[in-house]
Amino acid sequence: MIKSNKNSGPQWLDRMYNNRALVPDHAQHLARWASESQSARRSAPCQLDIRYGPAPGETLDVFPASGFAAVSSKITNSSKAPKDAKGAKGSPVLVFIHGGYWRSLDKADHSFVAPAFTQAGACVVVPNYDLCPDVSIAQITMQMVAALAWTWRHIAEYGGDPSRITVVGHSAGGQLGAMLLTCMWPTYAPDLPSGLLKSVLSVSGVYDLEPLRHTPFLKDSLQLTMNQARQASPAWLPRPESGRLYSVAGAAESSEFLRQNLLIQQAWGRKSVPVCEALPGLNHFSVLQALVDPAHRLHQLALELMGLRTKR
Repeated sequence: MIKSNKNSGPQWLDRMYNNRALVPDHAQHLARWASESQSARRSAPCQLDIRYGPAPGETLDVFPASGFAAVSSKITNSSKAPKDAKGAKGSPVLVFIHGGYWRSLDKADHSFVAPAFTQAGACVVVPNYDLCPDVSIAQITMQMVAALAWTWRHIAEYGGDPSRITVVGHSAGGQLGAMLLTCMWPTYAPDLPSGLLKSVLSVSGVYDLEPLRHTPFLKDSLQLTMNQARQASPAWLPRPESGRLYSVAGAAESSEFLRQNLLIQQAWGRKSVPVCEALPGLNHFSVLQALVDPAHRLHQLALELMGLRTKR
């Protein structure tokens, strides 16, 4: 297994994992995400702040596929599901899980992901979760399990096909997506199928959490023990019995993020991780702009996992 630099100290770990310090114009990216997300919620039919559980952060937004939304006058920026809406059925479902090191950011910062995929024919779900240190990474993982269970049970009401769910996760969201591939769904709830989730696209994911225990700017908020880090590290878990993970990172990211990207394919094998790439010219933030660019390979990889026609 590709291990972190044994000679690494706290300052080196901060350099490797503090992406905001590594990308001087990160604030411009975050401002762009927020602005484009506001525009997406105003212009695209969507259902906001739907509860998938009782905790404060357990809400999600649904953006139906364009074909479904166009014929439903009842899909508005409200919280009530349009159970009698008519339209195209069976759209593939993209669940986007945001990053922020499990301690920052919000689904509202990531609505901008939805339009490129709803226009391509997908139904997009963007869940929120509670943040560290108020909750643990293990608790966040279970919140995402609950969000996927809600999606499987209810997404048909929005024109989505519950048998065609794909997760796309960024950074911490990539770790959460990989963890979801290992979930034993019928054990969580007997009504759920074992193959609830068949594919994940992890963008700049973190699969070995042990270094984060020692990273100064993270360790106090994450409060990870050695056992907790192991249990939340997909690379230390048995490979999934089924399903595919595509793992990508920006080629301009730190050597640790590039190591993490390679690590999951080494740990799970090429059958489970058939795609493992560093995308030229992209950093930890610009990689999300590539995700929503229909001409970019990263966007095409997401369409491929959903079974939508690609331009490659």
